[in-house]
Amino acid sequence: MREALLGTSELNQICFVVHDIEKAAEAFATLLGIEKPNWFLTGTRGVSQIVYNGVPTDARNKLIFINTPSVQIELIEPDLEPSTMRDFLNKQEGIHHVAFNTDDMKKQLALLGQHGYGVIQTGEFTASKGRYAYVDSVPDLKTMVELLERDEPQPIPPVKPRGESDPQPLLGTDTVTQIAFVVRDLDAAAEAYCTLLGVEKPAVLKEGPSEVTQVVYRGEPTEAKARFLFIKTPLIEIELIEPRDSPSTWKEHLETKGEGVHHISFLVKNMDEKIALLEEKGYPVIQKGNFWNGKGRYAYMDTTSDYHVIIELLEKFDA
Repeated sequence: MREALLGTSELNQICFVVHDIEKAAEAFATLLGIEKPNWFLTGTRGVSQIVYNGVPTDARNKLIFINTPSVQIELIEPDLEPSTMRDFLNKQEGIHHVAFNTDDMKKQLALLGQHGYGVIQTGEFTASKGRYAYVDSVPDLKTMVELLERDEPQPIPPVKPRGESDPQPLLGTDTVTQIAFVVRDLDAAAEAYCTLLGVEKPAVLKEGPSEVTQVVYRGEPTEAKARFLFIKTPLIEIELIEPRDSPSTWKEHLETKGEGVHHISFLVKNMDEKIALLEEKGYPVIQKGNFWNGKGRYAYMDTTSDYHVIIELLEKFDA
């Protein structure tokens, strides 16, 4: 087992940067079956002490934290002052970073710096005691990494059991099981992630036979050639995808948006029912097919209009 650059392999937060946090909160409340959460405003410079690219800034954000059975989902609407979130939002909405807790921020930042991950932005928490740092990991990891150091233990509280009268998750589950990245060089991205997380490199897979996978992309059959690798972390699985020369949503993403987050996944039952439900809400199927080994199936739904990321439905035949 390698030593993790982060000191942990537990990815515990996925953060979306959005233009309209009220709209995003409503959308995620529907998806996860919760009451619409309220945002709060981060502190002034004296409280937040934000330094972006080495320069203090007055940046403030509207924030929402949503706890799920796996990772925490963070929503951020930045103001117009300089910050990594504002720069990101000037280009796109979507997943800005993934986060990890650390017990020793100074040590981990020094270690990350030795591996070429410089600090982009630092600051102090507003609602509790602690601090954060974003490191420049996008070239290697295809997303930004945030370190969180808390002065007091702040375990994410367990999600309360639902009653029959409580709101229900749209997909029958509120557990995000996977975050997936499209990459140009699977081996290079895998090496970066395995070094960061301190894990051995898993086996690389490729598409299965067409008669097994039966992939349909935008209404047309395709081989959807690609290489895949799955890294299991304590709360969520990380998938890396290197598309090859046949049509697929992964190839389309790489050609139109470049490397980066492609989708998040939910493991569902009665997939046909869930597909119909999402289609009724205006989220069409982009691509669907069977697993490479025929032991399940998937469907990518175009949910980017409201969630700023594709949602993948997974159904295992032996579940």
